[in-house]
Amino acid sequence: MKKITAIIKPFKLEDVREALSQIGITGVTVTEVKGFGRQKGHTELYRGAEYVVDFLPKTKLEILVNDEQCDDCIDAIIGAANTGKIGDGKIFVEPVERVIRIRTSEEGPEAI
Repeated sequence: MKKITAIIKPFKLEDVREALSQIGITGVTVTEVKGFGRQKGHTELYRGAEYVVDFLPKTKLEILVNDEQCDDCIDAIIGAANTGKIGDGKIFVEPVERVIRIRTSEEGPEAI
């Protein structure tokens, strides 16, 4: 099993959710986060004063998939989240050693 973590632009969340749903991925954990990479924030004007916003709003998705679904999941995220502009985000893939559903104590792929 793999854990896929994707950091995307917030306005792309619904597009990514729909793309994942089309390939049969039904479980996603979503967190609103802030951060920056090469984008390095931006300058805003508030009541006539200019200030720098270092951390930009992003959306973090965490998805558990079987090994066979991993590449399809990554392709779906890239296809739906890509705008071609800086700040589109990143995808991280990690192995998952063990998964347990609390309600039934099921383990492994059945617990996803």
